Amino acid sequence: QVQFVESGGGLVQPGGSLRLSCAGSKTSMNFWTMGWYRIPPGKQRELVARIADGRIIAYADSVKGRFTISRDNAKNTVHLQMNSLKPEDTAVYYCNRYPAGDSHWGQGTQVTVSS
Repeated sequence: QVQFVESGGGLVQPGGSLRLSCAGSKTSMNFWTMGWYRIPPGKQRELVARIADGRIIAYADSVKGRFTISRDNAKNTVHLQMNSLKPEDTAVYYCNRYPAGDSHWGQGTQVTVSS
């Protein structure tokens, strides 16, 4: 199992930016389509963005034009640049392969957008 460690979350005002990072424990992740997911308070996990082989595949409609997913296979990392953040982006953010299947989930990183 590949272990993922997410970082970069925090408290930010509406309109602000954050850059999330995800480090994987094995290079096998570099062959996977990778995704960023989030769990908003009281809601279910949702896919935010996914990327395969350096080609951006898809974004959720709610983040299009504001979020950018990227990956650095040399460092086994995946990033999520989040701009123009909104209160509704508040959630715990996770990375994992897409589809996740029975892959192990990391601890996630909390993003809170509030004034």
